[in-house]
Formats: sequence, structure tokens, C-alpha cells
Amino acid sequence: MPAHRVGESMATRFQITIDCADTDLLAHFWATALHYEIQKPPAGFDSWRAFYRSIGVPEEELDDAADRIVDPDGVGPKFWFQRVPEGKIGKNRLHLDLDVAGGRQVPLATRRERVDAEAERLVRAGATVAWVHAEEGVDHYAVTMRDPEGNEFCVH
Repeated sequence: MPAHRVGESMATRFQITIDCADTDLLAHFWATALHYEIQKPPAGFDSWRAFYRSIGVPEEELDDAADRIVDPDGVGPKFWFQRVPEGKIGKNRLHLDLDVAGGRQVPLATRRERVDAEAERLVRAGATVAWVHAEEGVDHYAVTMRDPEGNEFCVH
């Protein structure tokens, strides 16, 4: 892809980075949650450890844990799970919304069934339910959940 000139409008590619204690645990959880797959190491490397070693990451920071996931269709953003020493302290300032219900054109009862089924699947994968958003007379249903390290996300 050619470089763009200053002033040209062009989308910026990005990845989502999630700080965590256990990269392998979260990479596998989120690969399951998002229907992603664990990312293979770059061409020319048989492992991420070998790649990280080649770019100078200190030996004591290397392991064989999964830490990257990708959309198998190449459409969604990449995710990198970065090991950090501190734990999660407060509420997320940014979270993912998993749209599984089909949108407002789908009857609320059907959306609710879809959201509940997905929430149950994610609980089996290691998530917990934080709270359910269901108010009589409101055309919205969602479940706020926490991943295995407590990061909030919504299913709706």
C-alpha cells in the first residue's frame, strides 16, 4: 500500500491491545468469543518467541504463550494481549460490544434468546455475567459480562 500524503484522507489501520496477566488465557478466550483464531508467527519464524527474540525482547519476557488473535476472514481488527505486572484496577474506559442479536428489525424476544445463548456460550468459555439490561417497555436487551481477567464487555 503506498504511503499517503499529508492532508489526504485515509483510514488508519490499528490493532486492539489488551493489558493482562495471562496472555494465553485471554487470547484463547477472545478467539473463542469473537470466532477469531490464534495468529501465526510472521513469515520466516517458527514461533513468536523466535520473532520476539529477533527484535530484542529480553529473554526473561519470552514464553510460548499465545498473545495475538486475528479474524480468519481478515476483516476485523487484530488483537494483541500484552502482559503487564499490574492487575485491573477499575472499570474499563473502553469495552467491546458483541452484536449477536441481529438488530432492531428482529423482534425483542428473538434478540433476547440470541443474546442469552451467546452469554451462556461465553460463560462456558470463562466469562462471567456482571448484569443484565432488561427494562419493561424498552426495546433493548443486553448482558454485560467480564472476561476471565475481569474486563467488561457487552453482548447485545
